[in-house]
Amino acid sequence: MTSSPRTIETIITPEPVVEGAGVRLKRSLGTRTLNYLDPFLLLDHFASDDPRDYEAGFPLHPHRGIETVTYVLRGEVHHKDTLGNSGSIGAGDVQWMTAGRGIMHEEMPQVRPEGIAGFQLWVNLPAKLKMTKPRYQDIRSNTIPEIKKANGARIRVMSGTVDGVSGPVSEIAADPTYLDVFVPAHASFIHPIERGHTAFAYVFDGEARFGNRDQADDTTISAPTLAVLGDGDAVQVTTGKTSVRFLLVSGKPLHEPIARYGPFVMNTQKEIEQTLIELRQGTFVTT
Repeated sequence: MTSSPRTIETIITPEPVVEGAGVRLKRSLGTRTLNYLDPFLLLDHFASDDPRDYEAGFPLHPHRGIETVTYVLRGEVHHKDTLGNSGSIGAGDVQWMTAGRGIMHEEMPQVRPEGIAGFQLWVNLPAKLKMTKPRYQDIRSNTIPEIKKANGARIRVMSGTVDGVSGPVSEIAADPTYLDVFVPAHASFIHPIERGHTAFAYVFDGEARFGNRDQADDTTISAPTLAVLGDGDAVQVTTGKTSVRFLLVSGKPLHEPIARYGPFVMNTQKEIEQTLIELRQGTFVTT
């Protein structure tokens, strides 16, 4: 069977936004330009050496009906919640939090000489799991496998499988692949993606061509850019004089209605209204 490389369907330039108590970041998913990419709801890229851009952090706030994925490239983020969980994630670490029926938590970037950099991705939960019990998967950098190719490419596997090696994040409804990929100059990278799964690449360093390098349907993408990939069974990336580093994310669409209100994503407006009632009444978080 002939492989069908995915071509770029949409190119998104990240928008500068201010979130939390004053954190400056770049948002490419969860905007008026691209509100939703089933099952992915939001992608934020934070990076700064200036403490004023991030030290105010994200004080205590609620979530329901989603999963939040925090991947730190440099620096450190402290977190704690009203269920008694607390800890820190640092360079190379991932936290995959399933908010489920409801959680109140805070995330506070630490002021350090190297500053802060990383990403937060929101993944939708199917209706049957919206009210599941909250849980964390804290994944330390040294437990994340890194695949090294003969051409110098390196792939960190947070979830999904590369060359028979699976990432440590497991039991996620969207069956996601989450990779951090580096491809050196004058090299290529090909990765299979299940046909029908949503997929995107977020280029955050360098540039590369995405698509079939042997045909005229490839497109060069430079950082910072999010590229929504059309359907197919593989992604093909080719570099020229410059190396590239990007997130490659894919997952199974839910094909369910969504009702969205800030940090809450449910299936109906009635469920959102019930969530707000519980917040006012103090019954939102249950142990």
